[in-house]
Amino acid sequence: MTATGGFDLVIRSARVVLPGGERPAAVAVRDGRIAAVAEHGASLGPVPAGAEIDLGATALLPGLVDTHVHINEPGRTEWEGFATATRAAAAGGVTTLVDMPLNSLPPTTTPAALAVKRDAARGRVHVDVGFWGGAVPGNVPSLAPLHDEGVFGFKCFTADSGVPEFPPLSHEGMRAAFTAIAAFGGLVIVHAEDPAALSEPGDGGYPAFLASRPPDAERRAVERVVRLVEETGARAHILHLSAASCLEPLAKARARGLPVTAETCPHYLTLSADDVPRPDATAYKCCPPIRDPGNRDELWRGLADGVISCVVTDHSPCTPELKRGDFATAWGGISSLQLGLPAVWTAARSRGHGLDAVVRWMAEGPAALAGLTGRKGGIVPGADADLVAFDPDAAFVVDPSALRHRHPVTPYAGASLTGVVEAAWLRGQVIDLDGAPRGELLTRP
Repeated sequence: MTATGGFDLVIRSARVVLPGGERPAAVAVRDGRIAAVAEHGASLGPVPAGAEIDLGATALLPGLVDTHVHINEPGRTEWEGFATATRAAAAGGVTTLVDMPLNSLPPTTTPAALAVKRDAARGRVHVDVGFWGGAVPGNVPSLAPLHDEGVFGFKCFTADSGVPEFPPLSHEGMRAAFTAIAAFGGLVIVHAEDPAALSEPGDGGYPAFLASRPPDAERRAVERVVRLVEETGARAHILHLSAASCLEPLAKARARGLPVTAETCPHYLTLSADDVPRPDATAYKCCPPIRDPGNRDELWRGLADGVISCVVTDHSPCTPELKRGDFATAWGGISSLQLGLPAVWTAARSRGHGLDAVVRWMAEGPAALAGLTGRKGGIVPGADADLVAFDPDAAFVVDPSALRHRHPVTPYAGASLTGVVEAAWLRGQVIDLDGAPRGELLTRP
């Protein structure tokens, strides 16, 4: 097709990743939104001088959507902050993220705490940012007001969260939260590990840590979530799935039409327990843990089958001091906002998946989870012109000093990855990582 009228920007590429697949195309932008998707050689104009870009064979992707990010500001801003996290996100091709309700102080469990969080973020974000609320013991009366204030859903833990101000819910507490959230059509997102199946590591090594958080802990908790969805009618989403044994109950729930979805993370898809070199290599520590290569293969099958719908980072940073020690004592969390796309693409292409699959998992799926389909996560007319120029063939070695998040601690240090983000646009304007922040604060549609 040939669009008429003027545009603010036109980007052409031989590899535009669209909802229907990858093809040569031209993407026209007007007033911050995608106005048209045309044939690659279509005449589009008028366009301001310098505002027509031909990327050649460099791919054009929709901006990624990461619905699992711990920014920690305010209260633990020394761990991470809005400015640093969103720079890292933009550098990694993520143009929309949703911030978790912990480990900030106060946690986002009341409307007043949400207001504090928004005040801390306002004017500091380089990408668009939304917020999850939290479901903790005693805050059921705050859930509907938080929903009315525009949070995207409610996170709860079934086991210790690691911070005292965000305690886990008991089974009865979960039922009460699920019932309340179902009443207004909200979404519950669950850190699913059964505390009865967890134990303290026998020593500081990785094998002992892995044994202390077995796959059965995840499966039991996932099965409990499925039962609660049946009982209450709530929608639920399983966070950071690491145990492939959970795929069976999730697939069965999906086949029965229950509204239960799941995500996994780059580290579960690209690393394995065999990669952990020594007891002090705590950059690999996260909860649930990175498991064996066979388990990793099964997670890829779960993605291919659609049982897992999203790949998001669970970017969970802390200070370097908290990462010191061994696997019994160090903070658990992996920071990968800037590296998630190349890490997943490197592994995906080696397994025969194309860029369209990566976009489905890292843009379309998370956008759907957050209710942002049609606005974010896809190159479609009417959507925000959030776009990424991505060279899928460029290789690089991860240099921690080049990372934009606050503390460059990463298990990917020295890894050879393929795929480089060359530029990102937010609502049609290129993101200058060292310029003034232009991101907006989002509310649930």
